[in-house]
Amino acid sequence: MARILCIDYGLKRTGIAVTDPLQIIATGLTTLHSKELMPFLKKYFENEPVELILIGWPTNWDDSSTHATPLVEKCIKELQKNFPLIPISKVDERYTSKMAKAAMLEMGMKKKDRRNKALVDEIAATIMLQEYLRNIL
Repeated sequence: MARILCIDYGLKRTGIAVTDPLQIIATGLTTLHSKELMPFLKKYFENEPVELILIGWPTNWDDSSTHATPLVEKCIKELQKNFPLIPISKVDERYTSKMAKAAMLEMGMKKKDRRNKALVDEIAATIMLQEYLRNIL
């Protein structure tokens, strides 16, 4: 089986999480500068089979667009252009950053570590991916 990859895309940083090959467990992979996303994915896809890309879709409570929605739309177009054979699916990203911070607190991380926005983005991507896995079972 191939992996599922999840992207928490942002203006500055992008968190990435992946499943194991059996698609049972979601694990944080990395956080990188958003402009490095496509080169990173090209290299990653050379070494790992991925059957689906999930991307966090930013919306308000009333499902209207946020300031980040156009950025994610642009990223989706780039993904489609660069990786036309891999399907892309949008997943709700509401509250994932808050959930990531809460998880970091529950894990007993120090305040200094919880302020690491890169780690928050990676955990948020992991939460989105784990929720997706839970819903497809």
